[in-house]
Amino acid sequence: MKFRNYQPAQGTGLPLAPMIDIVFLLLIFFIVTWNYARFETVLDISVPAADEGESRVRPIGEIVVNVRADGEIIINNQALSQDELLERLENIVAFYRDQAVILRGDRATPYEDMITVLDICQKAGIWNIAFATTRPEDAAAQSGPPPP
Repeated sequence: MKFRNYQPAQGTGLPLAPMIDIVFLLLIFFIVTWNYARFETVLDISVPAADEGESRVRPIGEIVVNVRADGEIIINNQALSQDELLERLENIVAFYRDQAVILRGDRATPYEDMITVLDICQKAGIWNIAFATTRPEDAAAQSGPPPP
């Protein structure tokens, strides 16, 4: 009688190549999305400070409208006229009724320019509007040390 040597089957192991591929794809995805999200805060706009400002994570799809000190309106690093801003916001509201907008106005931006952008948002049908601010300690760091 011939007996076979019984050897336990070797474990197949964990396939590392697909796992490494997935990790690299996730890494690339997060780096690219972080890079696009960072563009809105790189502009040379110094927002005002507020003690009661709420720091929160921005929801996906939120539009950030930047208003420079000279009244220039910028969205996604693209300067827009008032008519172009109205057209763009109307197109967005046609698809997303509850679109959120964050207004980032420079400290030196005239009040009239901010009201103009608010009026454009209202004409487009946007009601979910917030203003970007910084904490007082963040504002001091942005403006630099006080003069001697």
